[in-house]
Amino acid sequence: MDYYYLVSQLPNISGSEGKSGLPLSSSEFIELCCRFISETEKKVVQELSLTPPKESTKTGSVFLDTWYEKERFLRFALAQIRAQKMKKDSVVLPSGCTADIITAARTAVGMDSPLSAEQYLYEYRIKLLDELRPMDSFSIDAVYAYGIKLMLVERMRKFDMENGKSSYHKIYDTILGETV
Repeated sequence: MDYYYLVSQLPNISGSEGKSGLPLSSSEFIELCCRFISETEKKVVQELSLTPPKESTKTGSVFLDTWYEKERFLRFALAQIRAQKMKKDSVVLPSGCTADIITAARTAVGMDSPLSAEQYLYEYRIKLLDELRPMDSFSIDAVYAYGIKLMLVERMRKFDMENGKSSYHKIYDTILGETV
């Protein structure tokens, strides 16, 4: 099925547009999609997530299955490297976890600040998404890729350095018993 009319209505999104609002929210994206896609596809769009299922499950989309697999591998690699850093029992990486995923996880864990790590992982995920994006720009997989990208951009825009510092200091002070 051709999704030309739907895809042509989706505004361009970029992570570099500043803190101003996105032209479309995830909920607006889902609402728009649901006007043009089948019931099966609606279920998939409504279940799009940045958190992959813990166990590999088939979504009916080769693109989404690959995206979720790579994201799951990245999360396993991050967990393993963090566990090793804290000298705890290590998470076993699933077979198929590639060197580029392990390198990305090591780079992120080795960064000085959590915000820098999040920005690095965001850029890594956007690059991966671009590599996995289907060649047919008017396919349902292109719609799914747009939804994932929109969620990534929305998530990254929630990070605010000042609020993060304030929250960190509040938690730190509470732990030290300086405030209640």
